Amino acid sequence: MNLVSRIRNQRQSLGRALRACVLALALPFAAFPLAQAQTMPPGAKQPSDFPRAKLTAGMYVIDAAVAANDADREQGLMYRTKLGANEGMLFVFNENAVHCFWMKNTLIPLSIAFIRADGTVTDIDEMQAETENNHCPRNNGVYALEMSKGWFTAKGIKPGMQIKGLPQPQ
Repeated sequence: MNLVSRIRNQRQSLGRALRACVLALALPFAAFPLAQAQTMPPGAKQPSDFPRAKLTAGMYVIDAAVAANDADREQGLMYRTKLGANEGMLFVFNENAVHCFWMKNTLIPLSIAFIRADGTVTDIDEMQAETENNHCPRNNGVYALEMSKGWFTAKGIKPGMQIKGLPQPQ
């Protein structure tokens, strides 16, 4: 075998090995979106299945999914991989109390505002994804509003401000 033939064979072998490596590295990433879609357990509510409310915080309009029963509040934003720019979830409770939250199975970092029955924001907290730390307000409230992490700060929303358009607890 002459030198040119050996070089050609080595190039072909190297090309096959390189393609195999690229394929081996790419396959796990190709399956990633499918794996994300499968993280929603059977029976979990799809984001579009929650009732919606249009809320306002200052000049900002919020598109909020509403979790007003035990099952919806328990699921909350679990398993979601993204939120729209002014999208969030409003938790409505039937009692004025301290309602604590955690981020188990919640894949995106969130900010949470705790709100009294009259719409006044009492506390705002930042929450890391997939943690089990308790996030509890210092004050009693009837609502909690979760938004993408940093949303309240970016919009200048602070304790003492009002959220309008809140549905009545049942």
